[in-house]
Formats: sequence, C-alpha cells, structure tokens
Amino acid sequence: MAGVSSAIVLFTTAHAVSTFYATASAPLVALGSAIIDFTPGWLKDLAINIFGTNDKLFLFGVLSVAAVLFAALIGRFARRSMAAATIAVLILAAVLGVAVLSRSATSLQDIVPTLIGTVLGLGTLKMLVALVPDSILPPEEGSAAPAISRRRFMFAAAGSVAVGLLAAGSTQALRGARNVAEMARSALGLPPAKMKAAPLPSGADMNIPGVSSFLTPSKDFYRIDTALSVPKIDPQQWTLRIHGMVEEEYSLNFSDLLGMDLVEHYLTLTCVSNPVGGDLIGNAKWLGYPLRDLLARAKPLQGADMVLSTSIDGFSASTPLEILTDNRQALLAIGMNDEPLPLEHGFPARMVVPGLYGYVSATKWVVDLEVTRFQDKTAYWTTRGWSAKGPIKMSSRIETPRSFAKLPSGPIVFGGTAWSQHVGISKVEISIDGGPWQEATLSTDVSVDTWRQWRYEWKGAAPGNHTATVRATNSQGELQSEITAAPAPNGSSGWHRLQFSVE
Repeated sequence: MAGVSSAIVLFTTAHAVSTFYATASAPLVALGSAIIDFTPGWLKDLAINIFGTNDKLFLFGVLSVAAVLFAALIGRFARRSMAAATIAVLILAAVLGVAVLSRSATSLQDIVPTLIGTVLGLGTLKMLVALVPDSILPPEEGSAAPAISRRRFMFAAAGSVAVGLLAAGSTQALRGARNVAEMARSALGLPPAKMKAAPLPSGADMNIPGVSSFLTPSKDFYRIDTALSVPKIDPQQWTLRIHGMVEEEYSLNFSDLLGMDLVEHYLTLTCVSNPVGGDLIGNAKWLGYPLRDLLARAKPLQGADMVLSTSIDGFSASTPLEILTDNRQALLAIGMNDEPLPLEHGFPARMVVPGLYGYVSATKWVVDLEVTRFQDKTAYWTTRGWSAKGPIKMSSRIETPRSFAKLPSGPIVFGGTAWSQHVGISKVEISIDGGPWQEATLSTDVSVDTWRQWRYEWKGAAPGNHTATVRATNSQGELQSEITAAPAPNGSSGWHRLQFSVE
C-alpha cells in the first residue's frame, strides 16, 4: 500500500504540473507514446484489429496495471531497504525523463513535472514506510498500540492519495481553460471555399438501416494515429515549412492559409489496418488548399519523387510526389464537414489524399513538408516494415445484416459500402450460399474518391443457416481480388463473407 500510494502521488502530481508545460511532459503520456514508437508493427496491427479505436485506452490500462504492480514491488523493497527502493524509483524517473525528452514537441524544461512528481513520490514513500506498524497481528489484550499504528498509516496513505488526486483534478479545469487550441477552434469562422463541393445528388445516400451514411459525422470518424495525447496547437503559432529538393523553400502560417483560394471535396479515408469488412474507414467533406499548388510554388527539382510530411508529434509519412501534383484533390485541409478540423483529426491543418492509405498520406497536425526521394528518406511506418507507397485496394463490405444475425423469415435486405478511391465503383455483386452472383443496386455516384452504398433484397430466404459474400468491380472493369491478405504490409484484401440464420 505504501508503494502504490506513493506511485499515485508521483503520477498525479506530475500530471498536474504538466499543465504548465508541453502536453507530452506528463510522464505516463510520454511513456505510452514511447512504447507505441518501439512496439513491433505486427503487435500494433494486432492491437488495432482487436481494440480498434480503443487501442490507446487499452494501452493506458496496461500501463496503469504495470505501474501498480511495479509500485507494490518497490514498496516491498522499501520495507527491507529504503536505499534499494530509492534507487528503483530513480531508475523509473530516469526512464520517464527519457520518454518525455524523446517526444519531438518537448524540450529539457519539460522534465520538470517528472522531477517534481519523483521528489513528492519518494517523500511519500519514506513517510509511509516509517508509519508501517512493526506487527500486522491483532493487538494483544489491553494493548492498542498496533491498532493505532495501522490507523495512522491508513489515514496517511489515504490522505496522500487524496492530495494527489485533488491536485490532478483541480488542474484539469485549469488545463481546459488554458486550451488555446480548442478556444481558437471554437472561435474560428471558416472562410468560404472558392470552389464549393456540389450539393449531394438525390440517391447518394440510400438510407438503409444499419449501413453507414454517405457522410460520416466527425464525432464518429475513425481515429488511428500514434499520438497517445492529442497535440493542442495554437493556430497563431502554427507554421508549415516546405523545403528539400526545391528551388524556393518557404513557410506559411495559418493566416496565410486562411487567405488562400480554398476548395471543398468529398473524400473517403481508409486505414491500412482495416481488415476485410472492417470499420476503419469514413467519408467526409473536406475544406483546404490543393497541395499541388503549394508544391508548385516551391518548384520541386528533377529527381525528387517523394514528399516526407511530418507532424508536430514526430510522426512522418512518405507520399509519392506524382500523386500530390496530379489532377486529384489532395488537400492541406483545415475544415471537416463544414466545421474547423476537430483537435483529434489534426487541427489546425492536416493532409488528405485520394487513393492512398492514411499512413502514407493523411498526416495530422502537419508542420513540415520535405521534397525528397524514396531512396534517401523513410517514414514512420516504412521503417517498421510497411509498404512505402500504400495505394488503397478496392474493397466492399456487408454492413447489414451483421455476422451471425438471427433473422425472421421473409425478404432480407442486404446493404453495405464499396470503394475504389480515385477510380470509382461501377458494380457490386452478392452471392447467397455460394450461388450465382446477383447484381446489387448502387447509390448515385458522387465522386471517384468516395465510397458507394449498395442494396440487395433476397426474397427466397428459407429457414436455416446461410452465408453471403460480396465483391465489387471498379469503373475500369477490374474485379476486386478474392485473394485473402492481412493488412500488413500494404492493406488487406479478399471478399467479405458472413454467416447468418433465418428462423
């Protein structure tokens, strides 16, 4: 109990003090972020497949349990040797300090929260160990001393934890008040687009119960990134540097970006970790400035073939230069679904690129674009064994009914979505119980860069167990691959198949 109580004091007070420093100065956040960086790619992919967008919550849970166990062990050491326990705590503090300094958005001063938390945690440990009663047996008749010692220890431990939690809780409100990024986002009025997205045509959304709507609400849009704590950037302090193999290096700030000729575009984003039939995909209306125009101003040199984009938290992505400079609407986005970007989706600016998985294109909180070559530079995920270019594979999924659903007899409506970014979907087919392929009805096409919904009604449902399989064909006549492939190293493939039963 002494060890665990001391650890709570260490982490809660460090978290409280981190309010006045960089977000990544909170030691548990920094340690979690460092663990993400060093976790093997296959293990990250497994975590995403199992926990989806709750992967970071799971990591925090694992870290908390590990911290409790380690703290309890240190408490046992302290009972035997305070010197050994002190060394263990200092080793832990050194690890936390290194984790803080490993974050690209931190500096030497950002280890102050860890230092203060360590001092207070050690002080609490020494105090509580001194109060541990010599005997934990019931007091002898007529002697209340051991009971009084235990009571004094319990009061001291509870008081220490309460003070730590109170400090963390009180500064949480201050943290919210000091969140310049959120206040700036709330006050930001997006400028009108020079080229607005066309109104959605009739039939773009088939309104099938259980099927994703054509536009994904921002609050429901999937979030997969390496930022354990969302960067909070004051847009007045934000700059984007464009440099490398260019004739003219330059930088722009957020005011510059707001004054440019912005455009709107519907675009479906997909995570490379999305399994066949998965939900790590979403479609939104984006507002931003064409990346090809930003790069044209810099004038890339002959021989350059890649743009290395870097986030303020150190994440990087390798995007083929030719894709950022062709006729597709690759944007430096500032708006999402008619609102400023949410903080968790990259405020104040991020990249969105049609036809590429997010890990090589959709850099959030972007602050640097370096024109370079694939043979000279590697990005965050490519150094971990993933494909360097990441073109999105054509895919389709059944969203209703769900796997293993028990359905009443009568007509059954199947529905889902299909996508082949920057090529477009022309046909979706469904096979029931391995029978002939039947063509589904498609929603109205909006853009080659967005998904399309589909619908099929099966009227011959007999009682019993059944299977359904879906496949798509793109606008170039290519059939979706039947070959099953895992997400690593360049995206999943295969036909989505599910089982269900009719009563």
